[in-house]
Amino acid sequence: MASTEQFTQAANEWDLETLYADLASAKGKRLTPVEKLHLRVLLSGNSPTELAEKLNKSVKGVGVDLCNTLYQYVKNLVGKSDEKIENWRNIYEWLDEAGYKTQSSPQYHVSDCLPLKIIINKANINLDINQIIIDINLRIVAPTNSETTKIEEIDTNGKF
Repeated sequence: MASTEQFTQAANEWDLETLYADLASAKGKRLTPVEKLHLRVLLSGNSPTELAEKLNKSVKGVGVDLCNTLYQYVKNLVGKSDEKIENWRNIYEWLDEAGYKTQSSPQYHVSDCLPLKIIINKANINLDINQIIIDINLRIVAPTNSETTKIEEIDTNGKF
């Protein structure tokens, strides 16, 4: 059987702790380690068939298990108890729509960035026994549309 550390893609893209807690409420008790693993595999974009193959389980058995457990919990959680699950992707989409998918940090290239001016007005650092509190008051100034146009013109003309 796969270890609980496997299929970590879901942990990078989803708020699993909140989702586990909310699904536990929908279930009426904590999710089992197997239910959590199955959920992570699905949220990593794997179908139930792929889940069965990865975990060396029967495809039919995994399908029945999902229908009787996770699928029901998710339907209750997102208020779709009366809806039929046409495809396992419904679970993925419903949880995404419900806000459990984290917003990944956008990837920027240097050419995509505008010049920004960051002004730190005030910074306080407080040290306690078990915590460090950093309070920063800053202002980020971005160029206006006319300044952006000028920057683009300079870049396209190759003049600096």
